[in-house]
Amino acid sequence: MAPRAIITGAAGLIGQYVMQSAARWAPGWEVHGLTRADLDLTDQAAVEQTWQRIDPQAVIHCAALSRTKDCEHQPELARRINVDATAQLARLSNDIPFIFLSSGEVFDGRQGWYREEDSPNPINVYGKTKLEAERLVLENLRHTVLRIVLTAGISQQGDRSFVEDLCRLAKRGVNASLYADEFRTPLPAGSIARAIWELCAKTVPGLYHLGGRERLSRWDIGQALLPWYPELQGRLIEGSARSHAGAPRPADLSLNCEKIQTVVSFPIPGFRSWLESRMHRDGDLWDYEPACRKR
Repeated sequence: MAPRAIITGAAGLIGQYVMQSAARWAPGWEVHGLTRADLDLTDQAAVEQTWQRIDPQAVIHCAALSRTKDCEHQPELARRINVDATAQLARLSNDIPFIFLSSGEVFDGRQGWYREEDSPNPINVYGKTKLEAERLVLENLRHTVLRIVLTAGISQQGDRSFVEDLCRLAKRGVNASLYADEFRTPLPAGSIARAIWELCAKTVPGLYHLGGRERLSRWDIGQALLPWYPELQGRLIEGSARSHAGAPRPADLSLNCEKIQTVVSFPIPGFRSWLESRMHRDGDLWDYEPACRKR
């Protein structure tokens, strides 16, 4: 029988890519995607029942309350989903590989190019819950934490990535202010999904950072997207994080990915260089089927 893997957050951006890419990067696995409609991860009894029914040999935990604004407004819910549900899944996965998707938001953003050994210091509720969950997961030496930052891609719902957020605003005739002094290392979701499956196939648990090789401001990212999304022309405004009035946002969450690069079989790309390479190739921009935006 094929080994079974549970993918939580299967309706989220990365969860969708993990599910869709399994046939290519994990052909020997039988994947069971769980969405919020399938299972309430805060219902411990239901989680136990689902676990017993599937009896997985690996778990890839993508589900989270991930929008910082939602976490600030609902901190108790954020903790139940991001910490308590993760703790239960990690406990159930005691003897099998467990990959937990965390975030660069565990850092305060004052330094940039963060390595795995750098000390976390979250400044918002989302980052705090992710850090607490990380520590619970890493108590088991078989388990893996993968920190990521800004993820690009196309979801089935059309509302899961920053690319989709920008396009929705543009189509409504709304301008988007992109901070020129807020830095990330964005990466396509397809590359993240491939790395996840490779980690799942290898006995290399622990803490890893996975970001693109280019440190870009949000303004730089928007400019890089213009050739692919002409509807953004005239809709992007260069702004500054000094004017931000919402939930606390770290200024620089660039992640150093040297450690994970020694484990995965493919070169982790930079965002702009990846986009440029796609301009000279036919096919889907985001390596996603069946729904993908083509140039």
